Amino acid sequence: MRMAAVSTSRTFLYSHHYHSLPFIVPSFLTASRAPRFHRNNMRNPILLSAVRCLQSSSRRQNVVDILEERGLLESLTSEQLRHACSDPSLPPLKVYCGFDPTAESLHLGNLLGLIVLSWFQRCGHKTVALIGGATARVGDPSGKSLERPELDVETLSQNTSGIRNTVGKILGSSEVSILNNYDWWKEVTLLDFLKDVGRFARVGSMMAKESVKKRLESEQGMSYTEFTYQLLQGYDFLYLFRSEGINVQIGGSDQWGNITAGTELIRKILRADDVAYGLTFRLLLKSDGTKFGKSEDGAIWLSPSMLSPYKFYQYFFSVSDADVVRFLKILTFLDMNDIKQIESDMKRPGYQANMAQRRLAEEVTLFVHGQDGLDEALKATEAMRPGADTKLDWNTMQAISEDVPSCSFPYHQVLDLSIVDLSVSSGLFDSKSAARRLLKQGGLYLNNSRVDSESKRIEPQDIVDGKLLLLSAGKKNKVLVRISSSS
Repeated sequence: MRMAAVSTSRTFLYSHHYHSLPFIVPSFLTASRAPRFHRNNMRNPILLSAVRCLQSSSRRQNVVDILEERGLLESLTSEQLRHACSDPSLPPLKVYCGFDPTAESLHLGNLLGLIVLSWFQRCGHKTVALIGGATARVGDPSGKSLERPELDVETLSQNTSGIRNTVGKILGSSEVSILNNYDWWKEVTLLDFLKDVGRFARVGSMMAKESVKKRLESEQGMSYTEFTYQLLQGYDFLYLFRSEGINVQIGGSDQWGNITAGTELIRKILRADDVAYGLTFRLLLKSDGTKFGKSEDGAIWLSPSMLSPYKFYQYFFSVSDADVVRFLKILTFLDMNDIKQIESDMKRPGYQANMAQRRLAEEVTLFVHGQDGLDEALKATEAMRPGADTKLDWNTMQAISEDVPSCSFPYHQVLDLSIVDLSVSSGLFDSKSAARRLLKQGGLYLNNSRVDSESKRIEPQDIVDGKLLLLSAGKKNKVLVRISSSS
């Protein structure tokens, strides 16, 4: 059976007229045609802005140089890519990164791919996110010691939808094209694949890939299904190059073998040299060499439905001083001079602890969750500080609920109960005497407001949305009291 989504005929595969995007540089956008103004007129900010716009339009920032300066760049398949990034006589590049829908959300390990795509966007290039609806059915062996578990169709569909939403929100649904490789793989027969692609693959080269060698040397070995993964990803690049004009694939350093499988297929099948490029970025590691992106509770998810913006923010706020400057370079879009200033400030007397971490957490949370998500995270963070002016509401208290011990009481038991009794019943204190002692010292808080009197009793207005109370003993010990309407 032949492909429905794309022809696999020899005419298609051997065409020398590969697709390219139309690109016109209007004469008025060239530096040589930029208007010249008398130096006195250059004081006019509007004219100055216009000249800078016209001059900068004839030269794109070199995204490869930017990635290299920030410590993101690992490898290039060709140095020609560096030239193609900024040559105004060439059209913008069209770049893609693949994401297999093995979970309902992307995680911190995928964040670098989104950041690099965003850098390409910011430098004037076109970006594509490819969801591996087909390749996820096989499983990428790169960096894995065991074969991935098989996912059913319903789970794959749900995961694909979740990832599509996440990518669209982070990169902008109007700024990034989101494709699914299942759309062209679903009609491919094994005979078509072997005839038109498999015969161009050399088994020796495939076995020499690092991801394959490690698995073959392991006790578990590697299945034929996993062994073919690099050809599937390689063909994705060929298909996208031919049909969409995509000429750059990016991925983590563990994807080098899969990426070069694609550039090789393009070179052999289309008989075209140095027209498609690969770029890999370094994996996200801490200074001690361990992976960055796991917490005690598991993966750091990018979807707010799987990890709240507050907990996401807190994860970055807890980064060590040894890592924070490097992560500011890698994970944010801050100007390098601003990062150098932060690094310098950290070494000065009087530096306020965690200010660099605060900036890192704010910038990354803003990129992933937007302004609303950052506001939610900051509000919840402030709510955790006793004495804060932040008014607690249901959403804010729900955001912090996973990080605070909790207990439940019926409404009628809590209403009119003394604050001292509730502090003991909730487990915040072991005894009434300990509660009274801290209260007298000014360390007992109800919903972040200091309790000044032992006679304080719980009133209806103290119960947030009729459902929650937050008790605090000092800065760190807290308990969330959930109020039920049942008797």
